[in-house]
Amino acid sequence: MADVKEIEVVVAHRERATLRVGDVFLKIDADQTRTDAEVEAMAMAPIPTPEILWRKPPVLALAALPGTALGRLGEPSTASSAAWAAAGAAVRTLHDAPLPPWPGRSLDEIASELDGECEWLVSNGVLPTDVVTRNRRVAEAALRPWTPVFTHGDLQVTHVFVDGDDVTGVIDWSEASRGDALFDLATLTLGHEERLGDVLAGYGTDVDLDVIRAWWSLRSLRTARWLIEHGFDPEPELAVLRSRR
Repeated sequence: MADVKEIEVVVAHRERATLRVGDVFLKIDADQTRTDAEVEAMAMAPIPTPEILWRKPPVLALAALPGTALGRLGEPSTASSAAWAAAGAAVRTLHDAPLPPWPGRSLDEIASELDGECEWLVSNGVLPTDVVTRNRRVAEAALRPWTPVFTHGDLQVTHVFVDGDDVTGVIDWSEASRGDALFDLATLTLGHEERLGDVLAGYGTDVDLDVIRAWWSLRSLRTARWLIEHGFDPEPELAVLRSRR
């Protein structure tokens, strides 16, 4: 640490911030229940996670994972097909694990939030009404009962690290809970539809592709306002919504 020449702000907004100092990530969260969930989820997860170096609320210190992120939303991924398949296999291992003790969001909560976000997107002129209506209709397929599994809950492509063809770890577990397996798969492949086949090859079981597509629309509809209000670029998610037919 003494040789560190600069501090990198990885992400920062009103709720949380993550700083990188050398090979250490410092996560600062105003809501310690999220950090509690993250620490417990990492302890339970049967796949590689960052090493916890220390915790002094509101700060959680984690060791950096080896390798690089599987990809980035809005950019082509240079990772191999084998790496994407390995990510799918890791997700399957997680989904086969015992459930965490805390519940996830209910179907009614998700549907209610979705309706509110669709209304906001239209009333604020973020997207044309027909784009929102089309995606709301596609999203309906995700709003069905599911058998809960241990889900990561925010399995963005940037949260999966690989070295060559191997997964070295998964980060950011604060949204982990009981949830829909297909939500994790959809989040991982959001904006990388061409990689879905590789992920499912590693996942090793048939899934309903219409539900995957529904979660692509639903997640993008739900997150656009949050991104805008917290100073992030929503264009990758908006591009996903515009591409739906």
